[in-house]
Amino acid sequence: MSEGDLASFARDALIILLKLAGPVLVVGLIVGLVVSMLQALTQINESTLVFIPKLLAICATIGILGGFMMQTLGDYTRSVFDQIIALGLAP
Repeated sequence: MSEGDLASFARDALIILLKLAGPVLVVGLIVGLVVSMLQALTQINESTLVFIPKLLAICATIGILGGFMMQTLGDYTRSVFDQIIALGLAP
């Protein structure tokens, strides 16, 4: 296994990480921003008010994109195992 193979594994892992975590983080950011703007407009200074809408939005995002996330992770896992077998590192 060369350094190039390891770099390829790491690069692919980071791309998968961005694909899986990116949508969830963006939804959490947008919901937090909207609730914070509403709090600023109405002058409600309740720090726990952001938690429930953000939790619901993130759960809905994971529910909607869960199939895509599992498929992407499964494809990456198969790819890693195929590359390990191709390199002859399997017992």
